[in-house]
Amino acid sequence: MADFSKELGVQELLAGQSVLSRPAEEFDNDPTVEAMWAVKTIEHARIYFDLLCSVDPQGLRLTRHDDKIYETFRKQFPELKLDMLNEDELKSEEGKKEWREFCEKFHDIVEDYNFGTLIRTDCTDEYSEKNSFIVPRVMFYALEIARNREGFNNSIRTKFRTSQSGS
Repeated sequence: MADFSKELGVQELLAGQSVLSRPAEEFDNDPTVEAMWAVKTIEHARIYFDLLCSVDPQGLRLTRHDDKIYETFRKQFPELKLDMLNEDELKSEEGKKEWREFCEKFHDIVEDYNFGTLIRTDCTDEYSEKNSFIVPRVMFYALEIARNREGFNNSIRTKFRTSQSGS
């Protein structure tokens, strides 16, 4: 993953912190805002993966609303395959409609519920350009809470702990 933080100065990063919390419709395609968004997204992915490498994911809580997110997710998507996500299926017209309905249930519950967040396609592998795509934050929470509770992320700690500890 590219390290955009080296390309931006301290002033830009500090300004971006408050700017990124404003409604998206206030912005045109400003490269500085896009770079700040990318930094925040990549940092979130790195921190989450470091957590998976460090703790038992089955005991990990991502939000104070994990139980509600998980119950709602499994009620709406009882058969969704979690080990290998199908981006085309999730982002199909029908998939978008179902996920939009799911996400809107958390509009006033989960902070930044709709913020673009990277998720791994294959839960047994690390984040990479080939193994990740962007989803709304609450969709990330739903999928990763389910992966954690259902044991799909268990192999990460053993598989990557050694390689991550030196970084």
